[in-house]
Parts: sequence; structure tokens; C-alpha cells
Amino acid sequence: MTLRAPGDVLVHLRRVRDHVDRHYTEPLDLETLAGIAGLSKFHFQRLFKATYGRTPATYLTERRVERAQDLLRATNLTVTEVCHAVGFSSLGSFSSRFRELVGETPSDFQRRYAAGGAPRIPGCYIFQWGLAERSASERASQEKRGGTGGS
Repeated sequence: MTLRAPGDVLVHLRRVRDHVDRHYTEPLDLETLAGIAGLSKFHFQRLFKATYGRTPATYLTERRVERAQDLLRATNLTVTEVCHAVGFSSLGSFSSRFRELVGETPSDFQRRYAAGGAPRIPGCYIFQWGLAERSASERASQEKRGGTGGS
């Protein structure tokens, strides 16, 4: 049996997927994501998996590992810093999920790219950019809610 999401529900599922893509560093749970879609959490999970071929949790983990690969390739951050920068709270779970999805440990992955002489971006720039991006999105969110804004 294959579940099919009606066209109007697809809009809500895309909204959730886009939210995960933008906020993958934040703690995101099934209830929060289902609320964004306007569905019960179990119905949301079934529709998301039927539509995208993976659960919301798997999608979030894949997104985090993809971003971790970018950071390990291009920055001088440690594996632990990358782990926390992409939203994992446990180095052990980060390392095991990374190895499961990529086929090698984060340290081996980073070492392979470091040996290739890839350009390195200082970690302080990454963290500063992340804080600036977060501050801008918080200001926009506050303005949407009618909080204090400029002018």
C-alpha cells in the first residue's frame, strides 16, 4: 500500500522540508514539524515518508551530515566543533550516523580532504557567520510577530 499526499498537503510538507533545510542546527522534533505542517504527528510522519522516501528524522540527519561534510572539507574546525555546529548534541551519535551515511569516520573524512590541500576557512568565521545569520532571522521573526522593529 502506498500513501499519496493530496496536492494541498504537499505544500505543507514542502514548507516543513524547507524549514528543516533552514533550521537544521536547531533541535527539531516530530511534534514541532507536524505543527508547521498543520497535521497530527503520526499522519505527518506517514505522509512525509510516503512523499520523500524517508522519515523527517532521517531527512534532518542527512541534512546535518551533508553540512558537516562541507564544514569538514572547507574549515579548520575540529570534529567536535562541527558536530555541535550542525545540530548534533552527542559526538558519538554524530560519528556513528556520519560513518553510516558517508562510509568513513568524520576524522578520516577530514584528514582525506586536509591532505588534498583544500582551502581552509577559519572556524571563527563560520561561528561568526552563524551568529549573524541567527540574529537576522530572530529579528525578522520578531518583526513578523509585531515586536519592536525599525522606523
